[in-house]
Amino acid sequence: MTTPDAATVARAPKALLHDHLDGGLRPATVVELAAQLGHELPAADPDGLGRWFRDSADSGSLVRYLETFVHTVAVMQTKEHLHRVAAECALDLAADGVVYAEVRYAPEQHLERGLSLDEVVVAVQEGFAAGSAQAADQGTPIRIGTLVTAMRHAARSREIAELAVRHRDEGVVGFDIAGAEAGFPPSRHLDAFDYLHRENFHVTIHAGEAFGLPSIWEAVQVCGADRLGHGVRIVDDIEVLGGTDRFGHPAARLGRIAAWVRDTRIPLELCPMSNLQTGAAASIAEHPITLLKDLRFRVTLNTDNRLMSATSMTREMTALVDEAGWSLEDLRWVTINALKSAFIPFDERLAIIEEVVKPAYAALGAR
Repeated sequence: MTTPDAATVARAPKALLHDHLDGGLRPATVVELAAQLGHELPAADPDGLGRWFRDSADSGSLVRYLETFVHTVAVMQTKEHLHRVAAECALDLAADGVVYAEVRYAPEQHLERGLSLDEVVVAVQEGFAAGSAQAADQGTPIRIGTLVTAMRHAARSREIAELAVRHRDEGVVGFDIAGAEAGFPPSRHLDAFDYLHRENFHVTIHAGEAFGLPSIWEAVQVCGADRLGHGVRIVDDIEVLGGTDRFGHPAARLGRIAAWVRDTRIPLELCPMSNLQTGAAASIAEHPITLLKDLRFRVTLNTDNRLMSATSMTREMTALVDEAGWSLEDLRWVTINALKSAFIPFDERLAIIEEVVKPAYAALGAR
């Protein structure tokens, strides 16, 4: 196995399935757009604002954490601002070595200045297209698919599902449901999920992050999720026995839910840095992602909210190498997992794996 240095990790191609558009803005952009709108911020300069976002996310206060999104969403209420934020997102991800990304956002949160749901989606798609074209011109091509999100505490999930399907040929590749898990089970939105399944449309559901196994069971068995957003609490259904099995993997006893998720290869959209902030793990070394990798779950590595967690795919990967002993081969494996699990057509996934990811990792020395 090959232990990569920081420069190698930075050059490695990356695939990302769980990244929130409103959680990844540049601090300088927030400052500039807020000034245009007359929106008051907790810090006036980009460096200070960036520190405020990070400190608030690390504070342990849910109220303060949620307050951070008040400021990012506030500057994403016009076509021009949505276009800019999406374009910059594409450029920032491409500069980080991301060759494929699925970025999610909730259109219903961007209507305060008179936009319609469809206008929000069109503005974001046009922004991603512009940013991706510029990234390609700079020699860092990226393919971006959009996940349209409904808020689980609201009552617009069927409407948002129809919106997602309406734009499936313009770059929207899937539907997500997000928000507080406790008290807002995904089964409240079965009408939306039934509609999406009838339309042969992909679904991921935030589950198993703040809440436990019941939310994972509902997402998979009741709502038919193709992927689990986070899903880190699946570890609650795993008993580590000590030693290794005949394949050299950790010996473990899986409960019914964990076994089903692994057997059916349901992807887990794991976000280590974010999970540290929400208390799902005490450290990167102790994060369940390494155990789940070693048990050969369909593990994917993600950023969640790059601004709030001061993170990137390079930082997530580097932390796993430095603190959890991941190898270059592990990074290749998790990258290919993400592409296998992407919501774009099979031939497009295969092309990125065979023509981009595998040759690049071979050139970096992966065995």
